[in-house]
Amino acid sequence: MTRSKRSSSQTSSSAQPSGPTPDPAAIWSSARRLHPIYAQLAREFVIDLPACVDLETAVDTPGSESVERAQQWLNDMDEKIQVHQLRQFLQNSSLLDSQALVILVQHFLAKATKTVSVRDKVDFLLVQYFSQSSPTELDDSGADLAYVAQGLEPVLGKVELKAPVWLNALDRTLDAARRCRSLDELLHGGVLDQGRKAKMQAGDLFYLPIALVAFTRFGYLMRRIFFRLMLADLNSILDGLTELEKEGVETIDCRRAQFSEQEPIIRLRMICQSWKVMFQAEYSSGQPLRMLVDLKASVDAALGLGSAARAGKEAARTASQNAKPRAAAAAAGAGGNATSPEPGEGQQSLANSATEDADARELEISATPQEWNPDADSQPDKEK
Repeated sequence: MTRSKRSSSQTSSSAQPSGPTPDPAAIWSSARRLHPIYAQLAREFVIDLPACVDLETAVDTPGSESVERAQQWLNDMDEKIQVHQLRQFLQNSSLLDSQALVILVQHFLAKATKTVSVRDKVDFLLVQYFSQSSPTELDDSGADLAYVAQGLEPVLGKVELKAPVWLNALDRTLDAARRCRSLDELLHGGVLDQGRKAKMQAGDLFYLPIALVAFTRFGYLMRRIFFRLMLADLNSILDGLTELEKEGVETIDCRRAQFSEQEPIIRLRMICQSWKVMFQAEYSSGQPLRMLVDLKASVDAALGLGSAARAGKEAARTASQNAKPRAAAAAAGAGGNATSPEPGEGQQSLANSATEDADARELEISATPQEWNPDADSQPDKEK
């Protein structure tokens, strides 16, 4: 409880230009708890920064110079560590448990100067902490402000649940996200831009306790929408591949998804199954997600082209069957022999129509935006 009250005090003052001078003993205690995490981050991502000898020796009562050097080392590490590295590190390291997340969040909240990078790390870590501590059966309606505030008490302490009007923009963005029917629509339909805009416009007000709760709720619910759409797209791709296999199709053109012009369907199925496992990690790297969106477009294109081709063949077969008795009757009336006619104008018109429809589908799909980086979504000034 002591930590919660202290954290809440730090958060309340964090929106101010300056605050009380931290206690050297508290700085050293925090630095020692963060050191194993940062040291492993430095090794994993080959961060070029000399080790902090003072923290390596881990003395209990350091001098003021040791405290200053430790604080400077942490600040230097903070500037080099990126949000996407924290994401990846979280997936692979046992050091970032719930308690470590609390320590990290409080470390960033205590900073006197809060850059965009600091804001993005706080945002990500709070969402991650709440996600890890929430029950899997929690539905969206249950994750209201009061519930999220209660879940964040170990980090923020008690929060007054009186949300300012400007935070209503987050609910409007969530409503827009829920109306999306595909991952492509979510990524490229402007919904994510609305969320980034709200975070950027908040400025220092982002660090108000109620705002931290609201943005955590927003990030948590957006993440759930994201994964639901991603899973739906994967299932749609797998269903499309099954339908193509039933039609006797063995390969499709997947160049837009960075595969081959004649990519075997059996291989695409294996890739999609592996993606289901890989995408269990939070916002995974941007490239596979872009490939997922483009692969769905490729499968949709193959299904569309196949439908158009089948329609053209069926029309041609029907026209041919109807033309034979007419030709036979004409030949009999003229006293001549019936011969198989050439495709008439009607048949050619149907074939042209099918080709035009297929081209339209291809052009429409090709116009889909290609670039998106989800790791940058929590970094609005750099951007996902």
